[in-house]
Amino acid sequence: MSLSVWPGRAFPLGATPVAGGTNFAVASEVAEAVELCVIGETGDGGRSEERVALQEYDAGVWHGFVPGLGVGTRYGFRVHGPSDAGRGLRCNPAKLLLDPYAKAVHGELAWDERIFGYTWADGPDSVNRLDSLDAVPLSVVVDPALGPGEDSPPRTPYADTVLYEIHVKGFTARHPDIPAELRGTYAGLAHPAAVQHLVRLGVTAVELLPVHQSVTSGTLRQKGLSNYWGYDTISFLAPHAAYSAAVRTGDAGGQVAEFQAMVAALHRAGIEVVLDVVFNHTAEGNEYGPTLCHRGVDNAAYYRLVDGDPRHYFDTTGTGNSLNVAHLTCLRMILDSLRYWVTYMQVDGFRFDLAATLGREAGGFASTAAFFDLVDQDPVLSQVKLIAEPWDVGQVDSYDLGRFPAQWSEWNGRYRDTIRDFWRSTDGALADLARRVSGSADLFGGSRRRPSASVNIITTHDGFTLRDLVSYGTKHNEANGEQGRDGSDDNRSWNCGVEGPTDDPGVLALRQRQQRALLATLLLSLGVPMILGGDEMGRTQHGNNNAYCQDNETSWFDWAGADTELLGWTRDLVTLRRAHPVLRRRRYLTGARSEEVGWFTPSGKPMTDAAWHDPFTRSVAVLVDGSAEPDRDERGMPMFDDDLLFMVNGWWEELEFTLPTQGSWRRVLDTFDGTIEPAGPPIGPAVRVGPRSLVLLVRGRAE
Repeated sequence: MSLSVWPGRAFPLGATPVAGGTNFAVASEVAEAVELCVIGETGDGGRSEERVALQEYDAGVWHGFVPGLGVGTRYGFRVHGPSDAGRGLRCNPAKLLLDPYAKAVHGELAWDERIFGYTWADGPDSVNRLDSLDAVPLSVVVDPALGPGEDSPPRTPYADTVLYEIHVKGFTARHPDIPAELRGTYAGLAHPAAVQHLVRLGVTAVELLPVHQSVTSGTLRQKGLSNYWGYDTISFLAPHAAYSAAVRTGDAGGQVAEFQAMVAALHRAGIEVVLDVVFNHTAEGNEYGPTLCHRGVDNAAYYRLVDGDPRHYFDTTGTGNSLNVAHLTCLRMILDSLRYWVTYMQVDGFRFDLAATLGREAGGFASTAAFFDLVDQDPVLSQVKLIAEPWDVGQVDSYDLGRFPAQWSEWNGRYRDTIRDFWRSTDGALADLARRVSGSADLFGGSRRRPSASVNIITTHDGFTLRDLVSYGTKHNEANGEQGRDGSDDNRSWNCGVEGPTDDPGVLALRQRQQRALLATLLLSLGVPMILGGDEMGRTQHGNNNAYCQDNETSWFDWAGADTELLGWTRDLVTLRRAHPVLRRRRYLTGARSEEVGWFTPSGKPMTDAAWHDPFTRSVAVLVDGSAEPDRDERGMPMFDDDLLFMVNGWWEELEFTLPTQGSWRRVLDTFDGTIEPAGPPIGPAVRVGPRSLVLLVRGRAE
């Protein structure tokens, strides 16, 4: 076809189909000319291309309206401009570029010299004129309004939220009740069998590992591995095509409607959708990486370059590059992407990978950085869940736990480390355990934040699973092909006496008790608990604590081998949490009034400073009054609760606890024998608590 182009509009950016054609707009301050390339197919299975220049340029945006082009059109851009690596300028019209605002991506990446902006023989300062037309994925024009229609997000309050971190493919790839053609896809996650597991477990939100379009590096491909986790994003507005059943059947662009339908299905079940997003780097890497999108459109606008030597990339992510959040073009793309996923895809929030990078200014991390201020005032983004991974790998201010703005929550790495240390009997962990299970007011309370600022984690995708945490003392990452150099060495794990699999009944029983104690601690703590998907059913990665490249049975859920006993325990724990408002308080237990919370020794005496500071103190009883200044619901009604008495024994021997106050106490939970009984028998005046165990007693509901 012969293309004509009209002036069109500078906004919105990306491809916008309307009656009669499609408007295209791409931002580049360094371009001297931009060509829209419409891609077709040749008779031999190759690609054809028709180019048309976008001649209009306004406010840094090249744009044009092309009559006759509509939904399903495959396209890319060629950007003409300066190519001077020494000045950080890397335009190269030989490279067909993805639209930074592409709503869908089609096709695979060929890892050969065609996709690089430089010649391999001459290094990254050279210019490569090999055409990349047949080697790169394509942007696809889609209409995001073609999804499932009206939706009703659950809008679960933070205090009532239970997060569940999963991978779209890993969760569904082996599920026996999901049709084979839907396994590993958005449609598979929307299937009633998948949704039923979430509902029965009692979680309120899934936190999905990255679903933005990503690529697998050439190095991983050479090893026969893949970028399973998805942390090498190349398109921030497009759902990853490989997770789409529609794309598998030839519907290029069908991933958009399929993703929307998945979100709608989860919402109907009362489940929110939180996306793990990677706005700290892209898959293009450093100066030795390929030219696929942002580098060729406007290198310095999208990436932080080294001051005084812009041929190199300033890297706070460990991936080769960092997004330039201080530049308007990059900042606008991030905010537009977030709003798109909320407005059109109906997601309920975001978990920001290496979020410290988003707040980096010249002097280091700042909670008043432009990105945070813009999100805070945005009428769309300020209303959704915002969760930070509060660190990156920069040389300055790389660990910023507790420093994010007031409306944000944060993955609490201190909580993870402390809970792991306590249950593996590390000296001196008790005092910090008390702070963590009480909501980490020392980290968040000073800024007038609430316990929900702490997303409590014990295990996440990045590290051991819960079962591996109690089964391995060291990582076993040989399958990753990096000679064991990858993955953290600071696991704070305990193998319970045997490394890896064992038939020893004593070791197996101890591992079960450890898992129950860890899960109980997580779900009975103030804050927002996050369960690593599969922990509730004993999922193992066989000691691999960095399974980022394992798109296989190592990472996929083993539904057939599920630990049904542990699964039932976890379900009952979530139910117990939901039944007691005091476990979901919206404000901190200050301890300033004895009627709110009290801390006692096993003898029933109040804890002293000496006891708190004794590194060999490993046991404590915690009394929480459910009627003293209770929280109020949204209508202002007080949410009275039972009195709760937690007895925590971190010793490897049984201990007797004397109840610090008498009354009609009944046991509702015991991690030693796996008991959860909402109406347990009366108990007292003393209780024997098994080694490395937690017992919860409940006393009469206040009127």
